[in-house]
Amino acid sequence: RLGVDLGGTKIEAILLDEGNRALGRKRIPTPDSYDGILSAIACLVNELGTGEFSVGVCTPGAISKNTGMVKNSNTGCLTGRPLHGDLERALGHGIRMENDANCFAVAEATMGAAKGYDTVFGVIMGTGVGGGIVMNKKIYRGRTNTAGEWGHHVLHSGGNKCYCGNRGCVETYISGPALERRWQEITGQALPLKKIIPRTGSRAGTEWKSEFLNNFGAALANVIDILDPDAIVLGGGVSNVPFLYDEGRKHVWDDVFGGVADTPILQNKLGDSGGVYGAALL
Repeated sequence: RLGVDLGGTKIEAILLDEGNRALGRKRIPTPDSYDGILSAIACLVNELGTGEFSVGVCTPGAISKNTGMVKNSNTGCLTGRPLHGDLERALGHGIRMENDANCFAVAEATMGAAKGYDTVFGVIMGTGVGGGIVMNKKIYRGRTNTAGEWGHHVLHSGGNKCYCGNRGCVETYISGPALERRWQEITGQALPLKKIIPRTGSRAGTEWKSEFLNNFGAALANVIDILDPDAIVLGGGVSNVPFLYDEGRKHVWDDVFGGVADTPILQNKLGDSGGVYGAALL
């Protein structure tokens, strides 16, 4: 099984044996053009693949069932392009393709933090916000391949502008860039998220943290009200924020309909390799 994770900043490939043990892996920077991405993926697959093997590809965005084109991708050069067909032609090999959140979710449900649960909601909170639904180790895609896209639920009507064309989407409040942008609005300081977290004890930090927790709680409570999963697994850079697993969980549970919830909110076990493992498992 060979998996490829196409990310905004890096492309990673891994070759697994039948026991899901890594036989080889490699990571390279993501080119800034569509043709460059096709060539880079083809080079990785040809370098790692030996003998007979399957190929799975994890991408930002989904493949439209109607057109076969990439849609809803925050990697702009992919949107509206026939990535699946172009990659098959470049490789001379059939592939399976899923969006990054679905790959993350199936990896964590199969071999990660949620492997003991039936219905799993896998959350990506990084450059963007996405989600994947896995039921009994199978991805649930929905009628239009958009199941799990909680990052584009409207959290605040008329709120922050989103690249998707709407306003107030969850992604514009609790993605990494959104959180960093809000810190700069409050303090005038441009800092990466990992340097903001130790400052949350200050007056400005308390305001920032309170907004973050309120938005996180309301957004995930909506997911629980609709899906009621057996477990939620957090992934992406924002998932490394430690207070999400105690204070954040309390905010989620308090906002669930009826005020009664005990849904486990788990930190991932596969780190930033969830996508590439999930791609290999397709």
